[in-house]
Amino acid sequence: MKAVQAYIKKNKKRFLDELLEILKIPSVSADPKFKKDVAKTAKSVAAHLKKAGADNVAVCETKGHPIVYGEKVIDKKLPTVLVYGHYDVQPADPIELWDSPPFKPVIKKTKIHPQGAIFARGACDDKGQMFMHIKAFEAMMKENALPCNVKFLIEGEEEVGSVNLDTFCKLNKKRLEADVVLISDTSIISNKQPSITVGLRGLSYVEVEVTGPNKDLHSGVYGGAVGNPINVLSKMIASLHDKNGKITIPGFYNDIIPVSRKERNQMAKAPFSLAAYKKSLKVKDVQGEKGYTTSERASIRPTLDVNGIWGGYIGEGAKTVLPSKAFAKISMRLVPGQDPDKITKLFVKHFKSLAPASVKVEVRPHHGGHPAVTPTNTPEYQAAALAMKKTFKKEAIPTRGGGSIPIVSLFEKTLGVKSVLMGFGLNSDDIHSPNEHYGIFNYYRGIETIPYFFENYANLKKK
Repeated sequence: MKAVQAYIKKNKKRFLDELLEILKIPSVSADPKFKKDVAKTAKSVAAHLKKAGADNVAVCETKGHPIVYGEKVIDKKLPTVLVYGHYDVQPADPIELWDSPPFKPVIKKTKIHPQGAIFARGACDDKGQMFMHIKAFEAMMKENALPCNVKFLIEGEEEVGSVNLDTFCKLNKKRLEADVVLISDTSIISNKQPSITVGLRGLSYVEVEVTGPNKDLHSGVYGGAVGNPINVLSKMIASLHDKNGKITIPGFYNDIIPVSRKERNQMAKAPFSLAAYKKSLKVKDVQGEKGYTTSERASIRPTLDVNGIWGGYIGEGAKTVLPSKAFAKISMRLVPGQDPDKITKLFVKHFKSLAPASVKVEVRPHHGGHPAVTPTNTPEYQAAALAMKKTFKKEAIPTRGGGSIPIVSLFEKTLGVKSVLMGFGLNSDDIHSPNEHYGIFNYYRGIETIPYFFENYANLKKK
């Protein structure tokens, strides 16, 4: 791999410049007004794949945004790695909170990124991390050092729930056959301490509507005599947790697969400062389920959070109104063993049971996803761990992520293949937020590490 690393070093500036060009395209999948930009990005990704040396490159149309596919099959007897990534990005709103325009990437030095970080929407999630794989592949191809087959599946709808990916995978099952899926859409602990994500939480997302009187009422004439939907909704939401932070929905915890003390001890090796954590968020204290650390609450335990709540008058000045309706959006992060469909049904039944006769309640389920756990004793995990150790000069710590990547369970269910989550972002990179950024160190380190994963995986699969 010496020649590959030399090629990467020689072409670093070009690799960075090419990424900056892709970041300029506002590929926001959630907003129809950016449809042409999403399509433009797909074509750009396909062009880079083809230039890097991939065969059968195609921009595959779906009912939504296109999926980019490419492959290099050098020997059918060798193992095949399916690289997954996404080129779509989150909306940039609120624009006014960005220090620089979200689609005019700039490089700025920060305390965490002294070598500089790229500030742009999608820099880390996931254009920067997706593009690492194309550049690593290019380096291996140029130096005739690709040790196993590779296929690329890069979608444009991850930020809207990958709504057409399952259908695409089912229709292209033969085309997508692989031994492992390699994903870089996660983070590491720090630039000095590498880690590999081995677990992700699932998701159940619902919207609730509480209706009282048939119209907004004068709070002086009717207040105290008619049920106020906002008051009722607030009490219902408050009752969803007990004094110890546990969720009160009957049956909510029944199917959870316990995390062993050994695994919890392994996770605890990850550096964590509660004081620094609170300082970074400007909070005086943390809270959560009793009996678990802050890190555990944010990774191996399920949650229930209100993501938005509204109703009544919220304009300037005062309006003494008793509202007809109140609304809330609620998400539940799930852990291994919990089924999102079952949890949603449990929530609907319980939430409706909380409502007094003075109101009517409607619950509208939105999207969801299954939790996932990847074992650490597999060739793919070992290949990633050895690759991380090679470039970081330090053992990678297995960690569980608090977020959700539903496609991990989708790939296992539809394609029958496990994934390895070898990401290079940092939790402080402000993904989904204003001023999203990605360290130049992290971008280059990813490109340098990926070829070692391929080399290690090919060798381990021979044994």
